[in-house]
Amino acid sequence: MMNYVLFDDSAWSDLLPLTFIRPACEIRIGILTIKEKWEFLFKKDFSYKTQNYLSVKFPFKIKEKYPTLFINGRVCPDETLFREIKKLKMFQVLYLGNIPLAYCGDTDSGEFHANFTKVYSKSKPTIIQYPWDIFRMNENQLIFDYILLTEGRKSKALSKSNTVIGKGKVFIENGASVECATINPLGGFVYIGKDAIIMEGCHIRGSFSLGEQSEVKMGAKIYGPTTIGPQSKVGGEISNSVIFGYSNKGHDGFLGNSVLGEWCNLGADTNNSNLKNNYADVKAYSYTKHKMINTGLQFCGLIMGDHSKTGINTMLNTGTVVGVNANIFGGGFPATHVPSFSWGGTGKLDKYELTKAFEVAQRVMERRGITLTDADKKILSEVFKTTHHSS
Repeated sequence: MMNYVLFDDSAWSDLLPLTFIRPACEIRIGILTIKEKWEFLFKKDFSYKTQNYLSVKFPFKIKEKYPTLFINGRVCPDETLFREIKKLKMFQVLYLGNIPLAYCGDTDSGEFHANFTKVYSKSKPTIIQYPWDIFRMNENQLIFDYILLTEGRKSKALSKSNTVIGKGKVFIENGASVECATINPLGGFVYIGKDAIIMEGCHIRGSFSLGEQSEVKMGAKIYGPTTIGPQSKVGGEISNSVIFGYSNKGHDGFLGNSVLGEWCNLGADTNNSNLKNNYADVKAYSYTKHKMINTGLQFCGLIMGDHSKTGINTMLNTGTVVGVNANIFGGGFPATHVPSFSWGGTGKLDKYELTKAFEVAQRVMERRGITLTDADKKILSEVFKTTHHSS
């Protein structure tokens, strides 16, 4: 018997604003979250070792008499790494370079110590360091998850009203509806989740994943590698982006090389730039360094934390980073870093008061049959306390 835990290392803060309200393992990349991947492989439930304020919702749960396997929550599995971790013995820690991937120890402290035996991995796993790594590395995770979820299973038949071109695979889960769409897996995969809907006139290029109960609106144009998480609604043009879930980009407008958290909403004709006019590398705000840093990418669009929203016709510059519970509206381009709990646009940003934010979040979540819990409020309150507002 053994306990199974996913831990956050020091790079958790590099993944802000997407980790403000979650451990790194709850990030969606590919079809699944990182936690869902590991649980699928081990056929076990994992708990969390994360920031203290997050533990109210993501607890550290162990049975003390059993040893515990700890896996780094920002590391995605591959077959080699999975085998290596299963072979770990007590008081061994598995490294890739200077990154601890996993360790096996007792449950007293939940930490590994200097006297643990170091072993080194031969794997080449996907390890996310910054938010933009999520869309940058999404292709190989889409492939990994597609194989994981569909191997040995048969897809629901695709309606003859659709046109499938190119090489690749299409898998449709039960309850999904796809009509009069053009689908080109482009040598990769297209995965349509349970009870999801792709409406008439959509054009999809793989690799692409549509989560359970999500919708693609009529006439949408989606370029892979793109992931739309569960219970989301999307339309317009989307390219190489990841939407964690429960979010809307339901209208025309462009979203490219971007990552949206949960409970976000992009107003009609919201557009983001993903390429600078001079074709130089894009810089984006780092919450760790408190300044703009070079992403090393020529294409980088919008990083948006949970519960944030834009008004109609919002324009977002290349490499814009938006915190949690921000509300952006008005003409012109807002700053490339919009702090959490901000209200406004190109001018002075007002503070978005916590009680008002709770009211909106509750209404938004109730539309999908989900409740804003006391634990959610405590976590958001902590983010609010640590946010530096300009007003």
